[in-house]
Amino acid sequence: MLKKALLFGFLLLSTSSLFASSALTYYRENGLANLEKQLDLQLTQTQYWTNHVHTVDTRFGYIEEYSSILTCSKDDATLSIYTKGEDNEYVLNKTHNAYTGKNSGDKTREGDRKTPVGIYTLTEKLSKETKLDPFYGPLAFVTSYPNIYDNYLGKNGHGIWIHGLPIKRSRDKFTKGCIAIKNSNIECIGKKIDIEKTLLIINSHKVNQDISKLTLASILAELYKWRYTWLYSDIDGYLSFYASDFVRSDGVNFENFKRYKTRVFKKDEKKSIIFRNINVIPYPNRENIYQITFKEFYKSQSFEFIGNKTLMVRVDSNGKIKIFTEK
Repeated sequence: MLKKALLFGFLLLSTSSLFASSALTYYRENGLANLEKQLDLQLTQTQYWTNHVHTVDTRFGYIEEYSSILTCSKDDATLSIYTKGEDNEYVLNKTHNAYTGKNSGDKTREGDRKTPVGIYTLTEKLSKETKLDPFYGPLAFVTSYPNIYDNYLGKNGHGIWIHGLPIKRSRDKFTKGCIAIKNSNIECIGKKIDIEKTLLIINSHKVNQDISKLTLASILAELYKWRYTWLYSDIDGYLSFYASDFVRSDGVNFENFKRYKTRVFKKDEKKSIIFRNINVIPYPNRENIYQITFKEFYKSQSFEFIGNKTLMVRVDSNGKIKIFTEK
């Protein structure tokens, strides 16, 4: 009953539009279930997403979740902070000089003294109140390295932080892989960001700020095509979105994943699948690879899940996505 009330409320709020008139006619002739399916189908259309992203700041990608973006250019030895303003555009707040790993290149293993290239979140804020070693200055932020893509590539290591400088001693002008900035600067960043709403993008060179809106719209449409096949138990369509070299984050390969999903889809249960806080971001230093994250609300007769989801996808020349790992 609640779903019906919400859908009718949506239609009533949109009664002046041509779409609402068509939707009401369709409902009159076909019923609510078929109308809902048609609405789900509309979400798979690139034109819808093209219109949607037209006024969105997409310099770093399509981002719904994060109010602050930290970008690190290893070649330039800089860390920049962008914050979302009242017009929902990311504004450069400050660029700081930074120390990064002693050795160049992407981090691949423990002890290689390289700063990783990738997309990360901040998982913890450390300070003297949490007994932070004074060697790391007054403040430090723990990053999510290694992420799902790092694990897929077989990288290892841990303890990649953004931190300050020793309070009462000197240090070399490089790190073991972390990003280090002046203490006054990290304290300033600490006052400006919410770590749960901050994304970190690290690149060898300058972080890309010229993301195609058309490409993002195409990927978002593909995401909802994948959802559509899942929602309506189209196993062949669903599996077509997965690469043959797919490996889930827990090590399940494509063939085992296919067998498992085939059994689940045979139940043909009525499902509800909602995505919120969607982020589609091109992966640094990787051609046509994107990270897609969102909060998933899934409910069927036999299973219910609410949590964060990550898809790593390749985008081909026709704009089609292939999922090669997920978590």
